[in-house]
Amino acid sequence: MNKLKLFLTLTFFTSILLYIAASKTINLKNTSLNQNKNLITKTMNPYYSNTDKKKLVLPDSVWKKVLPIEVYEVSRHAETERPFTGKYWNTNEKGTYYCAACGNELFKSDAKFSSSCGWPSFFEQSNKESIVYKTDKTYGMERIEAICGRCDGHLGHLFDDGPAPTNKRYCMNSIVLDFIADKK
Repeated sequence: MNKLKLFLTLTFFTSILLYIAASKTINLKNTSLNQNKNLITKTMNPYYSNTDKKKLVLPDSVWKKVLPIEVYEVSRHAETERPFTGKYWNTNEKGTYYCAACGNELFKSDAKFSSSCGWPSFFEQSNKESIVYKTDKTYGMERIEAICGRCDGHLGHLFDDGPAPTNKRYCMNSIVLDFIADKK
């Protein structure tokens, strides 16, 4: 049974990686950054906004249509990207991080730190409404799941082993984060 589970898991992640490789140009065509307004636009996702704070309650079928498959799997099904593979795990650029599913502001780069865990880590969220939490008892352990406060999408987990002043580590999946660099 364990070999079958391992085989199915590897098959699933291999198919996602192949899809990602095949769809990189499509995703880039449907996402643009307006430098003048410092906003991201996603033509395939009419619910995406860096400014709207209104709660989104959409059925899974809608999310499946508007999100790239790799974002959908992590955001809507709490999958996890492999460590040290995400685009933001080792980034130090100044700016703001947003939910890749809905555009909700999540973190400022000033709260990012190097935790060497392989995922982007932050010690503090942008505001108290940006992220909500629920207990996650998957994989035989109890953790705190971090969820987008606007769309309820899975972002990662919250741990109590971060730096001062909060002693928190928001361990996030890069694939469900968008980033806008500060204007220079």
